[in-house]
Amino acid sequence: MNKNVSYIFVGLLLSAALAVSCGKPNKSGRTDTYSSGVISFASDESFSPIVEEERYIFEVVYPKAKVNPIYTSESDAMRMLLNDSIMLVITARDFKQAEYDNLKARRRVPISQKLAYDGLAVIQNNANRDSCIGVPDLKRILNGEATKWSDIYEHSRLGDITLVFDNAGSSAVHYAEDSILGGQPIGSKNVYATNSSPEVIDYVEQHPGAIGIIGSNWLNDKRDTTNVTFKKNIRTMRVSRFSPATLENSWLPYQYYLYNDNYPLIRTVYALINDPRKALPWGFAQFIASPKGQLIILQTGLLPMYGNITVRDVKVNN
Repeated sequence: MNKNVSYIFVGLLLSAALAVSCGKPNKSGRTDTYSSGVISFASDESFSPIVEEERYIFEVVYPKAKVNPIYTSESDAMRMLLNDSIMLVITARDFKQAEYDNLKARRRVPISQKLAYDGLAVIQNNANRDSCIGVPDLKRILNGEATKWSDIYEHSRLGDITLVFDNAGSSAVHYAEDSILGGQPIGSKNVYATNSSPEVIDYVEQHPGAIGIIGSNWLNDKRDTTNVTFKKNIRTMRVSRFSPATLENSWLPYQYYLYNDNYPLIRTVYALINDPRKALPWGFAQFIASPKGQLIILQTGLLPMYGNITVRDVKVNN
């Protein structure tokens, strides 16, 4: 489908949704509309940088609206949605069939909206001089087969591998189990869960043998508008689909390598909505999917789901 046409289509849907939500009698006691009121919603903590950008601009565009994020694990966010505590979750997966059926059976209105693509980044301490890793070797680390760096790189003297995640119930953990381990639980005994993505970065910075797995939007240097400069206190590893990984077959989680599918650890970002009135939770999700919201996604380092992507060759003279 032509992306410009899809933008027009989304815009028409937004107008229709606004008209419907404003015209319905409010039997639930809620006072929020598509563009006004106060709500809380949940987001996987790994997406908080982009959610904060989207929230700020949304509230500027709609000054009568206030959307309050709850940054938590993917597991806790889904529990809140299923328990009717909130009506919107930003996370890295769609509804599971059992979750969808549960909501439908209770006469809810579950809707999933794709928003963006994110590269799951693998980070290491600057003392680790091996900058490439293959997905097969990541699998060996996750299932406990490889416990020392010399199990991956024969020459390495770093000792034990410590694997670090942002949260035990995070989307990064679920991706590792579902997409890298093929649905099996993580078997490594050297796994450490922090409370947030910044804590993962801090841990890896302080421990030479550590390896962290986090959303790549945490690593973009805000001063670099091209989103190709990562934080300097840790190193982002190049990842390959193959083993052994080499410079020729490995890639960093840059937007272009997400776009052409070279980078192997790509996940889809969703808005999961359970808002029968299509009021403020629906309005915020549709704003992120709109042209303005997609431009914010592009500027914060993720790959937008909608819109024409322009790729330009840039020559740099030293």
